[in-house]
Amino acid sequence: METRLRIALQKKGRLFEDSRDLLKEAGIKFNLGNGRLVASATKFPMEVLFLRDDDIPQTVADGVADIGIVGQNELLEKGFNLTTEKKLGFSKCRLSLAIPKEQEYTGLSWFENKKIATSYPEILKKFFSDKKINAEIHEIAGSVEIAPGIGLADAIFDIVSSGSTLVANHLKEVEKVMDSEAVLVSNGNLSPEKRAILDQMIFRINAVMASNNNKYILLNAPNENLEKIIEILPGMKSPTVLPLAQEGWSSVHSVIKEDHFWDVIGQLKENGAQGILIIPIEKMIL
Repeated sequence: METRLRIALQKKGRLFEDSRDLLKEAGIKFNLGNGRLVASATKFPMEVLFLRDDDIPQTVADGVADIGIVGQNELLEKGFNLTTEKKLGFSKCRLSLAIPKEQEYTGLSWFENKKIATSYPEILKKFFSDKKINAEIHEIAGSVEIAPGIGLADAIFDIVSSGSTLVANHLKEVEKVMDSEAVLVSNGNLSPEKRAILDQMIFRINAVMASNNNKYILLNAPNENLEKIIEILPGMKSPTVLPLAQEGWSSVHSVIKEDHFWDVIGQLKENGAQGILIIPIEKMIL
C-alpha cells in the first residue's frame, strides 16, 4: 500500500485559498467538490483533510493528520507542541489591542482593571502577565469588534489586517502584541517514508517561494561600466555576461529580489544600462 502524507487545511476562507494556490504551484492539486472533507492529491502521495482553522493544531498533535497549514496565532493560542517546518509568507496579520477611538490612550496601564473581549484569551493572558497588567478577559467567538459598542467590554484584542473593521466600529489600534502568518507544522513523529514525502513537498514550496520573491533581469550594458553593473547585480552566484553584436556592449542576465527592484533599476540606469527587461520566474531551484 502506498504511503501517503496527510495534511490538514482550513476548509474555507483566505487561508484555504492561499494554501490551495501554493500547493497548486508546487504541483500538488486536489479536488474539493460536493462538500467533501477528505480528498486525495493528484500526482503526489498526499491526502487532504479540510477542517476549521482552530481544529488544525489538535488534529496534527493527535496524529490524525501528519502536517497542517495554520496561522501562527492559532498555533500559539492552542499551545500544542508542534514542529514548525516552514513559514509560508502569506495570510499575514497581527494581533492587537484596540480601544474606542474617542478614548485617550496613555500606555499599557490604560488596560489595568479593564474588560477585554477576545477570541485569543491565552495569548492575551500571557502578554498581560509579562507586562504585569491586571485585566478581565472575556472570551467570545466571532464579532469581537462590536463588544465595546454594546457595553460588553472596554476594549478588544483581535486579528488586524487592513484595520478597516476597527474603523467601521469606531475603534483604534493601540498595541501590537504579535505578528502572524501561515506556517507549515508537523507532529514530529513522522515515519521515514512520510518524512521523505514532506521533504519533497518543502523542496517544491521553496522553489515556488523563491520564484515569487525574485525577478529575472536582462539588460544591455556598455563594457566600460560592466564591472560597476556586475557589483549592482551579484545574482545567485554572479551575473551571466554575453557579448552583443554591437562592439563595446554586452548583454547581462541576473536575478534580483523583488523588494530591491526599483533601487536596483535606478542604479543600473545611472551606469548606462539600456533595454532593461524584467521577467517573472516560474520556479527557482536554489
